[in-house]
Amino acid sequence: MKKYILFFVIVIAAIGVKAQAGYNYYEFGVGGGASYERGYTNIPRQDNNIGFNLNLTYNYNPYLPIELEIQKGQLSGGGLTVALDRYGRKFTNNFLALYLHADIQLGSFIDYEHDWFLNAVKGFYVGSGVGFVRNNNTVQRTNVILANGPTTYIFPGSDQSTNISVPLRVGYEFKIFDSYQQPAWAIDIGYVHNIVFGEGLDGYDDPSSKFKNNATNQYRQFTIGFKYFFGNTVSYTKLVRDYGF
Repeated sequence: MKKYILFFVIVIAAIGVKAQAGYNYYEFGVGGGASYERGYTNIPRQDNNIGFNLNLTYNYNPYLPIELEIQKGQLSGGGLTVALDRYGRKFTNNFLALYLHADIQLGSFIDYEHDWFLNAVKGFYVGSGVGFVRNNNTVQRTNVILANGPTTYIFPGSDQSTNISVPLRVGYEFKIFDSYQQPAWAIDIGYVHNIVFGEGLDGYDDPSSKFKNNATNQYRQFTIGFKYFFGNTVSYTKLVRDYGF
């Protein structure tokens, strides 16, 4: 009799697990990635550079990840000739940044069940957050172009500074499922535009009466990243993976 009871318990449990297949997701994740980045400061000519990031993710649900992200990157621009900068200004900023941001994916809002197109687009997201950028600049502070002013002029500013930053994020997360039909990995492709409050990105803080200095510092990033999900298994209210598509 005990054998039959055990058999029915196992069958019921298996049915319950199968019923949940496709609805579950992991609560946490870790990941990293690379970015192709460029600054927008009061120095007209800007370089493109490569940066890197690491992140820790809390999945509020499968379509609303909240991430703590650390970035290491470089911004640079200007040059010591008139062709590169009118006043011979030049900077290189090896920065560190820490962000807390959330990305909400289209799958949170749409009913994508049995619809191939909506299933394909449900990973698109927009997001934002707040963070800090720690600037570490090497700056040419004297005017090296004699024709454009006295070479004794020293461009004011700070080589080291910390600025508040707000990221504006768009992208797509492609989920990869494991044998339990839960998203266990993800590939993320995105664009991030960071609004930085302060004059620290290029290290120059010239008075607007002398030089054009009326734009908010910014930098943009084209990003690609990889995430690994782990931790508690949590059930969502609708299929994360639609088996029909």
